[in-house]
Amino acid sequence: MSKIIGICNQKGGTGKTTTAINLSSYLGLAGKETLLVDIDPQGNATSGIGIDTSNNSFFSIYSLLMDETHFEQVIISTNWPHLSLIPSEISLTGAEIELVNITEREKKLKYVIDELKEQYAYIIIDAPPSLGLLTINVLCAVDSVIIPIQCEYYALEGMSKLLNTIKLVRERLNSNLEIEGILLTMADFRTRLTLQVIDEVKNFFKNKTFNTIIPRNIRLAEAPSFGKPIFFYDPFCVGAKAYMNLAEEILKEKIEILLPLQGVHS
Repeated sequence: MSKIIGICNQKGGTGKTTTAINLSSYLGLAGKETLLVDIDPQGNATSGIGIDTSNNSFFSIYSLLMDETHFEQVIISTNWPHLSLIPSEISLTGAEIELVNITEREKKLKYVIDELKEQYAYIIIDAPPSLGLLTINVLCAVDSVIIPIQCEYYALEGMSKLLNTIKLVRERLNSNLEIEGILLTMADFRTRLTLQVIDEVKNFFKNKTFNTIIPRNIRLAEAPSFGKPIFFYDPFCVGAKAYMNLAEEILKEKIEILLPLQGVHS
């Protein structure tokens, strides 16, 4: 039985997709069969993991939600160990409108995931930066959510809406939904503001905040443009070490990576 985790925040720029890509890759490196599901119409998780969407030669999550194809035609094996992908592309933009008149529209993604979850130890879903129907689908499909929060001013702005949405989905659609944890991202420990935000978030969420804090790191920002998870771009940078720590927190065990490191640098 797999564990299904959504990465959600309606605010953009919080490190949501970076977290989805790198958490997925480290779970794969730990030997766990992992599926990354990109349900953001921008498709950044798809391109950031090295899949070229420009030639339109593949099916995407849109095709599954619209019942146009079977998941076996959609899942892509990536170049990274034990990591597969259900890609996204721009046609997903219209899905929220097209789903409106469909019966049980909030559970379309859940039905897709239910068909294939026995094949994976972990399924990580990158939600869009909104609280629309696609994000509701994510919340209905997952066991838990990771909420990335940027270590900047107004860090908690909009959180009440997200927490209220999670509460409503738990009450009406997915009684098993939990918050896996709050993930602090883009931390610059040289600034007083970062330390203040860390304290504020930990006070607000108490034991729901991950011990791991993702630092602001240029290598993390560069890696997606090369289509690589951070381990395969710069495994020794502080960002790589942070995401490995996050994966270990979720697994509750140490990760021993046995792959040779030759050639993983840019």
